[in-house]
Amino acid sequence: MAGPAFRAAAVRVRVPATSANLGPGFDALGLALGLYDDVVVRVADSGLHIDIAGEGSETLPRDEKHLLVRSLRTAFDLLGGQPRGLEIVCANRIPHGRGLGSSSAAICAGIVAARAVTIGGEARLDDAALLDLATEIEGHPDNVAACLLGGFTLSWMESGAARAIRMEPSDSIVPVVFVPGKPVLTQTARGLLPRSVPHVDAAANAGRAALLVEALTRRPELLLPATEDRLHQEYRAPAMPESAALVERLRGDGIPAVISGAGPTVMALADADTADKVEALAGTDWAANRLGLDQQGASVLPLATASDT
Repeated sequence: MAGPAFRAAAVRVRVPATSANLGPGFDALGLALGLYDDVVVRVADSGLHIDIAGEGSETLPRDEKHLLVRSLRTAFDLLGGQPRGLEIVCANRIPHGRGLGSSSAAICAGIVAARAVTIGGEARLDDAALLDLATEIEGHPDNVAACLLGGFTLSWMESGAARAIRMEPSDSIVPVVFVPGKPVLTQTARGLLPRSVPHVDAAANAGRAALLVEALTRRPELLLPATEDRLHQEYRAPAMPESAALVERLRGDGIPAVISGAGPTVMALADADTADKVEALAGTDWAANRLGLDQQGASVLPLATASDT
């Protein structure tokens, strides 16, 4: 394969936040949310230059260690070769280490940008390969599938390859996220999970996960029973006791609430009539945000203009 040619113009990629698991759908179900990171990538004559604004601007590396850069590099290898240099500008809005898919957003932004800036990139790296690559970098497909495809996704591994289907979530659902001030590392949350669970709990989760597909797409009135979980949230509670207590309190009030991804963010699935009331339940220790549902997934957009927000 001949080495790739690159576009002279910069490309802009927008990627959504995501919430995985959604209660019983452990490592399989994901929902794309209307909160976005934007990345602009331009091939330069030499070197690597990164500007970061917003979330993580004080802590993220500005070199080859940045997850976005590592994802770009991995994708460029599959596309046929590395560019001479890169200029990258990041506008980050997705909180880091809170269970809202910030790492998946960085991965997806990197590989989509690499494909977009490569002439003929879509022929060299199609959408199925894009999902497979994102999963290889992230380790599991639930967040990256939702980030790439948008909407409500079901993902799985088949013969070593990532697979996903996209479904339309009910437009009556209004996610409300409660974001705490301190993060919890995904590795810490995963480390609390047991190697096996009782058969009765596995059976209960299988039924609830199946019900959740129906509830999220067609019958949101079933969301409270459909979001019941026995596989991971209780085991992770010691790492995020305040989050576990908030989930219990919200569910006790009849509000479908779950730990978002590996936590510690809590997500409630409200509707237009109850979202304001739910948002007001945050208290002083949480930043409550009423979000939309993202339908586009990772997108290549025109470069920002002066009026772009």
